[in-house]
Amino acid sequence: MTNINIGVIGYGYWGPNIVRNFFTAANCSVKMVADGRTDRLAQLAKAFPSVKGVSDAEEIIKSKEIDAVVIATPVFTHYPLAKKALENGKHVLIEKPMTSSVAEAEELINLASQKNLLLMVDHTFLYTGAIQKMKEIIDNQVIGTPRYFDSARINLGLFQPDVNVLWDLAPHDISILIYLIKKAPFSINATGVSHTRNNIENIAYMTVNYDSEFIAHFNCSWTSPVKVRQTLIGGDKKMIVYNDLEPSEKVKIYDTGFNHKTDEDRKMVMVDYRTGDIYIPKLSLQEALSGVANDFIQSIISQMEPLANAYLGMKVVQILEASQESIKNNGKEVKIR
Repeated sequence: MTNINIGVIGYGYWGPNIVRNFFTAANCSVKMVADGRTDRLAQLAKAFPSVKGVSDAEEIIKSKEIDAVVIATPVFTHYPLAKKALENGKHVLIEKPMTSSVAEAEELINLASQKNLLLMVDHTFLYTGAIQKMKEIIDNQVIGTPRYFDSARINLGLFQPDVNVLWDLAPHDISILIYLIKKAPFSINATGVSHTRNNIENIAYMTVNYDSEFIAHFNCSWTSPVKVRQTLIGGDKKMIVYNDLEPSEKVKIYDTGFNHKTDEDRKMVMVDYRTGDIYIPKLSLQEALSGVANDFIQSIISQMEPLANAYLGMKVVQILEASQESIKNNGKEVKIR
């Protein structure tokens, strides 16, 4: 049986979770972790004494012992680190968002293809029981034809020094949108404001437009008094409420909707509302990051495309890049290239 040797670059907030899940994944071994901070390497040594800690990412990238690299560092470092790793023959898993621009994402995808290497993005939410169940519900036409996707991801902090709130928080929900709704977006409108005078928006609103009646909206904030992680998906038959903060009942399907007809004589739209039962499906309790780790390893071994593939990652960056352009132009509509 093939065994993949893993090197992890970055042992900050997300790094320990990555190491833990790859440590228990089948057909792989975590050999090295790189972080420039001695205190983080000390924590690594305490938690995973068998894993070698190094201060320079180059040691992992150039090591002949390492087959695949996981990059869990700030966004602006993703492209140079992934490019070096691919050039040195390593399969790569990058934290979200994939890169700082579509051009960088395209270059990495082309390089991975030329080298016959796997390039994957850690869009963890796609591997949750909640999103997998919602995918099943939508694909089976339980809610009918989807009409809208409305997401709120707000809390107090953490202010990021290099990217705005959309780049920080929205990738989760954009990846969910792309995975669940197979329509291709047409354009973006986004507005935002910086209250810290550093030109980095801490509150932002984004609308994703389609060449149909479907529409998606995102509300992201680092300055909310409460934490909200909620998505509404409306269909012409039923509606889904996804609340990620719920401990167990994260997904609810509402048999709720409306029918309408136009009264030509009075020039009015007549609306009839329907309210029925609420269904709460059972969800898989498997840790999502475990799914990411196993998908990465098995996709390398089988040479198959993973769920959170690089093309999906690039589509997320495409929407984020357009949102940035729209914000800087006072909400101007920006077409998806």
